[in-house]
This record gives sequence, C-alpha cells and structure tokens, in this order.
Amino acid sequence: MTDASRWNFFTVVVLSLGVVWIWMSKVPHSELKDAAKTAPQTGFLAPDFSLATPKGEQIKLSDQRGKAVIVNIWASWCLPCREEMPALQRIYEESASQGLLILAVNATNQDDPEEAIKFSEDLGLSFPILLDIDGSVSSRYRLQSLPTTFFIDPGGKIDEVVLGGPMAEALLRVRVERLLKDAKP
Repeated sequence: MTDASRWNFFTVVVLSLGVVWIWMSKVPHSELKDAAKTAPQTGFLAPDFSLATPKGEQIKLSDQRGKAVIVNIWASWCLPCREEMPALQRIYEESASQGLLILAVNATNQDDPEEAIKFSEDLGLSFPILLDIDGSVSSRYRLQSLPTTFFIDPGGKIDEVVLGGPMAEALLRVRVERLLKDAKP
C-alpha cells in the first residue's frame, strides 16, 4: 500500500467515524423545538430551579432576585472546576456583603455526591453547594461542558454565559463588578 492510498484509507475511516458520531449524537427534532424555547441565553431570564444542599436546605433561584448571582455547574472530577473554585471562593468572600451569591450546582448525576461534598469541604467553600441529583438543572441549562458559569443580574436575567474553564480571576472580578452595580446587599 502506498503512502497516498494509506492516507486516503485513513481519511475515509475518520470521515466515516465522524458521520457515525454525528448520527448517534443527533438530538431528536422534537427536543430541538423545546430547546429553542428554553435554552438559557444572554438577556433572557435564567431558568428557575430549586435544589437541595447536602444538608437538605432548599434554595430556589428565583428567590434570589435583587442579588447578583453566579450559577456555576461543576463536578469534583473536573480539573478546570477544581482550578477555578478557589478564585470563586475569594471573590465570594470579598463580594457577598455587596449582594453577590454564588450557587455551585454540582452535576451530581455525573459525579459522586460524597466526592462533591469532600471537595467542597477540602477547599473550605462557604457559598451554597447544590446537588443536581437527577440532572434536571444540567438539562434545563443545556449543559455542554464543565464547568459552565452563568452570570445572572439582580433582575434574574442572564448577563453572560461562560462555557468551560478555568476562568481567570481577573476576568471573574470584572464580570462580578458589572453585576454588582445594581445588586442589593
């Protein structure tokens, strides 16, 4: 087999695998119709949810109106999540009195709840850790990567969405300052 024919064979195999992947991962048409209505987007109200902390306290997003809210969806096994959590904690400690709330939504349907709790305890996280046990929030927020962070203004509208991470602390600070200008402590 010549180099050119090997290259052509390799190209056909890779393209075939790509076609199979696209076909297997396609979203049914009926779900696309619903996704267009509910996918969280900048400038629209953040989808409401209510989740429990590891101690059983229920926290509802819509009850937090008037505060600047960061919804960070994460998992304990996610290295970028691990890297950005200390920065989130520092910013929370500095800005909570000004009306900032961080809701750390653990994608528990993809994680081990005990590992998530241990992770938060090891880092000394003082903002609420919420357990998305059935994946309903991850689904409602159309989670594509971990971490995913939603910056929500005091009126409940999404100001910005950041897919992936870790976010640089300086950029986090700029985003938080913008949110806090209208927040109530």
